[in-house]
Order: sequence, then C-alpha cells, then structure tokens
Amino acid sequence: MSDTATATAPARPGAATTGRDRRARGDSPWTRRRVMLLILGLVIGLLTVFPIVWMVSGSFKGPAEVNSVDLIPAEPTVENFRYVFTQVPFLRYMWNSFFVSATITVIALWFHSMAAYALARLKFRGRETVFLLIFSTLLVSLPVILIPMFIVVRTLGMVDSYAGLIIPAIFNAFGIFLLRQFYVSLPAELEEAALVDGASYWRIYRSVILPLSRPILAALAVFFFLANWNSFVWPLTITSDPNLRVVQLGIATFQQQYASDWNYVLAASTVAALPTLLIFFFFQRQIVESIKTAGFK
Repeated sequence: MSDTATATAPARPGAATTGRDRRARGDSPWTRRRVMLLILGLVIGLLTVFPIVWMVSGSFKGPAEVNSVDLIPAEPTVENFRYVFTQVPFLRYMWNSFFVSATITVIALWFHSMAAYALARLKFRGRETVFLLIFSTLLVSLPVILIPMFIVVRTLGMVDSYAGLIIPAIFNAFGIFLLRQFYVSLPAELEEAALVDGASYWRIYRSVILPLSRPILAALAVFFFLANWNSFVWPLTITSDPNLRVVQLGIATFQQQYASDWNYVLAASTVAALPTLLIFFFFQRQIVESIKTAGFK
C-alpha cells in the first residue's frame, strides 16, 4: 500500500482521534461543550480570585477610599501594615499560629503514617473494624464533639495552654485514610525483600516506607498546616489568654475593635493570608498528585 493511500485511509471505528487528525480533517477543537466548560471555569476562577484581589487592594487604601469599588488605590499606602504591626501584637498572633500549626503537622504526620502503615500492611485480628471506626469519625463534625472535648481538656488542666491547642487537633482520620490508601498501592515485593533480608517491620517502615511516602507526606503537611493555621472555633473555645491568641482570633478581635476602619482589618487579613497562599503556590503539585494517585483509588 502506498504512502498516499495510508495517509488518506479512514480511521478505524473506535480508534483514538488525535489533535493532528482533527486538524487534517478540518475539525475545530473548540466544540460547544469545551467552550461552555471554558466559560464556566473562567467564571468560577474570577469568583474565587476577586475576594483576594479586593482584600489586597483594600489593604493599601486609606480610610477615605476603603469602601470604594476601585481595585487600584488612587494613593497606595503602607501605613495600614505599619499600624497592624506596631499598635497590635500581631507578630505574637502569627507566631502562636505558626508554632501550633507546625507542631501539630509534625506530630500528626509521624503518628498517622505509623497507624496507616499498620492498617495497610500488617495483618492482625480486627484490622478492618479498626479502620472503619477511624474512617467513620469523618462523619462527625467539630460542633458535635466540641463540648465533650472541652470538658476532657478542662479535666486534664490544659485550658489556656499550648497543649490544649495542640493535642486535641493531632488526630485526623482523613490523614490516616489518605496514607493507608497510598500504602495499599505500594508493591508487596518491596516489603517481602526487606523481610527476607532480616529487616523488622519497624526497619521496613523507617527505611522503605517513609522514603517512598515523601510526596504524600508533603501534601498532607500542607493540608494539616493550612487547616490549623485557619483554625478558629477550637482556639476560641479553649483559650482566653491574649498571649495564646492565634492569628484568626487576632483578626476577629481586631475587627471588633476597628469595625469602622476596614483598611486595618484588610491589612491584617492580607498578612495572615500570605503564608497560606505561598504554601499552596509552592506545594500545589504535591496536593494534586496526592489526590490523584493515592486518595481516591
């Protein structure tokens, strides 16, 4: 068969059609469905980005123009940020949030990875029942257990302390579930080879499982850190000491004190949102990959 006949031969029914084939036939890749999806994505993107842009824009406005709808300030000023850091212990609030969030993230990843490895790779009686009980806690929201958890923490003497902020927030069923799904997908040959070499389960976990878990652990670290950085209800319940106030409580207090000065509130909100935006920007690849490859198989 000649090259011309090969080039002009019709595609087999059911065969995949590439972009080059569509261009050769004169078909446009912009179908009605794709155009509608593109428009929908643009609308959702604009609705998501607009509050952030408005917040950042308002943080550079003066008191007279903070209520205007203009996104570009006529006379940008940094006095709002200077006021936030000089008149309010905002650095203290940010340090409390960072310390609590980072501590919870490190401890949670350590214990969650061990629990997930045991539930995924070790065989013991009642393993599936334990996993189902842990997974079922995802259906229980924080307001349901807020009062019982507060009573337990108060009984243990951890009210108005870093321990009260950190310890109750360590356990997270979502982290155990995500890590277990990842460990189930790992080849069993790796573990079998280590057992043949005489390695214990602890050595396998430390030398084989953890190095392979770096992408999923990085994604979970972002999830845990952002969730605890933005935590509001539990710190509000467990603390009354201003020295233990986290950044979200600081913004709420700031808003009550300066209800008419939205430029200061927006400046404080911009400073608090900056770390979360930077973390998500640098680790968005790990977040997407963890959900795609491990979370929902």
